[in-house]
Amino acid sequence: MSDWFTVASLIALGIALIIVEVLFVPGTTVVGILGFVSAVVGVYLGFEYFGEEIGWWIFGGTTVAFAASLYFGFKGGTWDKFSLKDTSEGRVNDGYWSSLKVGDKGVALSTLRPIGKAEFNDKEYEVRSYGNYIDSTTKIEIVKIDGNRIYVEPLK
Repeated sequence: MSDWFTVASLIALGIALIIVEVLFVPGTTVVGILGFVSAVVGVYLGFEYFGEEIGWWIFGGTTVAFAASLYFGFKGGTWDKFSLKDTSEGRVNDGYWSSLKVGDKGVALSTLRPIGKAEFNDKEYEVRSYGNYIDSTTKIEIVKIDGNRIYVEPLK
């Protein structure tokens, strides 16, 4: 009786680890390899303990169980609970820049490398320089507004 338990446990562990590899930690391969080795050892022990005919039945059952668990797992939407479905539609500076114009002066709140935070008219905005490194607390001026991108340069 313990032979059946050993074979069934190894195969179940193998199938579970392979499913974990496919669904939760894809790309690591360590979990998948451990699952594959566990399932192969379980099938091998089935051949050793019970003979060739039962071994082939165990092999076929393992293959069908693995395929069915993946099929029903994906088809049934079981794994949809673990996936992100929402998207963020918000944009940086969306609608906030309408009060700004080219030539407005402000101060860099963070270091611009080339993107950072700046303050204009007591409001905080995300701004970018033209590739220049601008230290925080530097006085800056808006030189271009392109959509929701605000380009600045340091005051001279």
